[in-house]
Amino acid sequence: MPKNSKILVCDDDETLCYLLKEQLLEEGFSVDTVYDGSFAIDAIKKKNYDALLLDLNMKDVSGEEVLKFTSDYNSTIQVIILTAQSEIRKAIECIKLGAYDFITKPYNFDDLVLTINRALEHKELLVKNTVLSNQVAKRSVGTRIVGVSPELQKVMNLAHKSAMTDSSILIEGETGTGKELFAELIHKYSSRNDKPFVVINCASLPDQLIESELFGHEKGAFTDAKSTKQGLVEIAHGGTLFLDEIGELSLSLQPKLLRFLENGEYRRIGGVTNLTSNVRVIGATNRNLLEEADNKNFRRDLLFRLNVITLTIPALRERKEDVLVLARYFLETKSPVRSPKKLSEEAEYALMNYDYPGNIRELEHVIERAIIFAEGDIITADDLSLPTNAGRTIPKVIELIADEDGILSMDEIEKRHIAKALTYYRWDRSQTASQLGISPKTLYTKIKKYQIKQ
Repeated sequence: MPKNSKILVCDDDETLCYLLKEQLLEEGFSVDTVYDGSFAIDAIKKKNYDALLLDLNMKDVSGEEVLKFTSDYNSTIQVIILTAQSEIRKAIECIKLGAYDFITKPYNFDDLVLTINRALEHKELLVKNTVLSNQVAKRSVGTRIVGVSPELQKVMNLAHKSAMTDSSILIEGETGTGKELFAELIHKYSSRNDKPFVVINCASLPDQLIESELFGHEKGAFTDAKSTKQGLVEIAHGGTLFLDEIGELSLSLQPKLLRFLENGEYRRIGGVTNLTSNVRVIGATNRNLLEEADNKNFRRDLLFRLNVITLTIPALRERKEDVLVLARYFLETKSPVRSPKKLSEEAEYALMNYDYPGNIRELEHVIERAIIFAEGDIITADDLSLPTNAGRTIPKVIELIADEDGILSMDEIEKRHIAKALTYYRWDRSQTASQLGISPKTLYTKIKKYQIKQ
């Protein structure tokens, strides 16, 4: 049974409702009861239920009417019909209208619980399929976070700690640094990991479509709204909603998101009823939202409500120790043959001395391209097809050193380069490390390794 499953029991027999509620509570369900179809409709409008146990014969609003409303309003609610033996044919008709199953009265409680659990499992599959069909097309940089640098490990540690809370999170970082992977990591290690992880890219959709995707719409709300649609906040109930490029949200939509963050309330487009959903929101941006707020492009109150916890993902040039680790990972995962291609020393040097304005995503594409272009099993610097970096290409630097000093090993090249940088910056290790794109700790290790002296 999924955690915290909510059941609504609708039957005009109050005694039956009471007994059924007590039994289901003992099984660990959260249960509400109503005694008329109109009350069931009101309850469904106000709360996200996982299953509805529905009697067909009620005075004012029949079970069939409630079923039709539920199927249209929230199709993920699993309806189980409670029916007399003489009404089995009518119950079968209800299954054609969208009910999951039926149970005849007097019911066997063990059979009822088994049916409810099967219905809840069916709902989980429906939600997963809905998430996949609504998911904005994306291409992740990999299936896991790869790296050994202290800068990355620090953020990883903060992400694991953040997963233990239920607070909103803002993930900052340049394009291509893997912000979505960190959001997935937080969801994976949170108490919500058995619920949906839903992604929407705020930069890829126009305002009205984003609002419709987030909060849903009622039938007839606008020209193409031919049926009621659930929003992603409703589909993600109990799980995590990841808003990628949240800085692109329009000022007209930001107050609605702020209201949802504050109390979990929202309205579908064209709706008049306040709905609620319990989701954790993780936003991601490559912008400086504080500057955007100063420029009146982003609401300051929304920023402060969103960044209860802020994770800043370092750019790849700030964690050079991870470049070759990532490169080898991509070689292993993207090579079409069992034995992956390998990087030459020249190629490794070129990779280490490039700045990667596109970060990990750019490195991934560089390796993928090199795998295609390389003639043999060894990838050369030319195969990488790297753009010029600071007005020069890496191969020219190697040729220059070779002209002056003969063929040097990679260690000797690195030693001389570090020594010259230290001399240039008058042995200011912090500035030297920054300019070399490595951490001060790594620079100190290199100085010890190569026995570089002042």
